[in-house]
Amino acid sequence: MASAAITLAADAPTLSSANTGFMLICSALVMLMTPGLAFFYGGMVRVKSTLNMLMMSFISLGIVTILWVLYGFSLAFGTDSGSLIGWNSDWVGLSNIGLTELWDGYTIPIFVFLVFQLMFAIITPALISGALADRVKFSAWALFVALWATVVYFPVAHWVWGAGGWAFELGVIDFAGGTAVHINAGAAALGVILVIGKRVGFKKDPMRPHSLPLVMLGAGLLWFGWFGFNAGSWLGNDDGVGALMFVNTQVATAAAMLAWLVYEKIRHGAFTTLGAASGAVAGLVAITPAGGAVSPLGAIAVGAIAGLLCAMAVGLKYKFGYDDSLDVVGVHLVGGVVGSLLIGFFATGKGQSDVAGVFYGDHKFDQLWKQCAGVFAVLAYSLIVSAILAFILDKTIGMRVSEDEEVAGIDQAEHAETAYDFSGAGGGAARNTAVPTPVAGAASKKVDA
Repeated sequence: MASAAITLAADAPTLSSANTGFMLICSALVMLMTPGLAFFYGGMVRVKSTLNMLMMSFISLGIVTILWVLYGFSLAFGTDSGSLIGWNSDWVGLSNIGLTELWDGYTIPIFVFLVFQLMFAIITPALISGALADRVKFSAWALFVALWATVVYFPVAHWVWGAGGWAFELGVIDFAGGTAVHINAGAAALGVILVIGKRVGFKKDPMRPHSLPLVMLGAGLLWFGWFGFNAGSWLGNDDGVGALMFVNTQVATAAAMLAWLVYEKIRHGAFTTLGAASGAVAGLVAITPAGGAVSPLGAIAVGAIAGLLCAMAVGLKYKFGYDDSLDVVGVHLVGGVVGSLLIGFFATGKGQSDVAGVFYGDHKFDQLWKQCAGVFAVLAYSLIVSAILAFILDKTIGMRVSEDEEVAGIDQAEHAETAYDFSGAGGGAARNTAVPTPVAGAASKKVDA
């Protein structure tokens, strides 16, 4: 008995400074993705909506952080209840967690795990905002973020990643967020835009990106931060799976960008910078759930297929008449579905687990049907609940700005600022300019305009 106790004590995980430092860096990289997303979206809209688009991402940093501390972490990763939600009263307010208390079975503190997962919770509702550009009240959006995180993101995160969550127990593979982040956000975007309707001038007025350099900057920051997003999700790299995910992230993103550009050249006759940026993001989305299960050759296939299908999907909004302003549905929903389902075909059984897909395993379709269950359950739940939330807010406080405010520019209407002011007075409408006036006995005197 004594020798068994000694063996158990020796096998118990101990805090690893290397893994802890690695995960803190990954957390910072994932945090950087939200400002990167803000730039990516901000460059894709017209000048008069730039600041609003930036703010719709940035406000998530504030709202979701506070909710995560108060109860979000407990709902997502607390003790399971009915395979649907978690709860741990000791985690409410994060006041009863020891500084060196380890996350379940790992070598990092709980605080490190929770802050890493917090960054996922922040960027997921921010992803939705791109579908709603130009037309949503900022106050309504802020309230939607709070409600959506509470009733959609936190429960879905528990389903997929929480011990006891039904998708987790079923064996649905989602390495870093294909279902919990991208399908979740993409389906929510579709649900909301079906409720709030189209922008003024949709399919009539030109709505081209006002700053493609800003789009490319944002895409570059997303690509950079995504290495933390993906590789960090293994919570260490003692067995090389995190390194595999890192490589597959790069490989799939490159393949998707090239596939999108080839499609674009054939379909539209040009290789565009917007296509390169969008293709890269499509590849990042698709490899997010799959990268720990596939080989680098599999990652090329996942990226290329996602790049092609997402490039085709972004045009569906014109065919079916839904106004997905910045192609959140076409890239994140479609890319998330593609990446999640392709696990059922390309999983080698040599990465994060011994689960193999159709092309590698003896039990050909076992994993594929599990992936289908996870994909379509999350899609349906997020779509329906998000539409209900948007409907309630629209009928109570109103989701949309007035038509006049939308046409004049949502930046001025909602933020009293403009992104670019060439008069030299600065961007803030409420900021007065000091005018120097010669006065006897003094060099100048400031007079408020």
